[in-house]
Amino acid sequence: MKILVINGPNLNLLGTREPEIYGYTTLLDINQELVEYAKTLSNEIELSFFQSNIEGEIVDKIQQSADFDGLIINPAAYTHTSIAIGDAIKAVGIKAVEVHLSNVSNREEYRKNSFISNSCIGVVSGFKKDSYKMGLLGLYNVAKRI
Repeated sequence: MKILVINGPNLNLLGTREPEIYGYTTLLDINQELVEYAKTLSNEIELSFFQSNIEGEIVDKIQQSADFDGLIINPAAYTHTSIAIGDAIKAVGIKAVEVHLSNVSNREEYRKNSFISNSCIGVVSGFKKDSYKMGLLGLYNVAKRI
């Protein structure tokens, strides 16, 4: 089972960027923990990671995801602005889970709107780095039922 993990803008700054909101864990730490967690679910899970601050690169990566069984995406600020990312997920038909470190529903008003979630099978937010693990667990369980 091949899972693509995409992270959007400014997530490369995790660990130093607004730690009171996002925590002190780096993106590299999150990726490494997710690899270890995947091993507890199944030895057949293979994770690939991609991060970009550029919307078009994220769209391109999604469009190139035909070889993947699922997608975990933290679109970051593009959650609230990018119709293109949501459309790309729908266009390729990949099973996707949207994840967020913070509880976006408990923050600024503009963060409560997602242009991505209606393209996804689920959304996990508010659990810091564990949001990724919960997203992977949900995606894995959905894929096992198929």
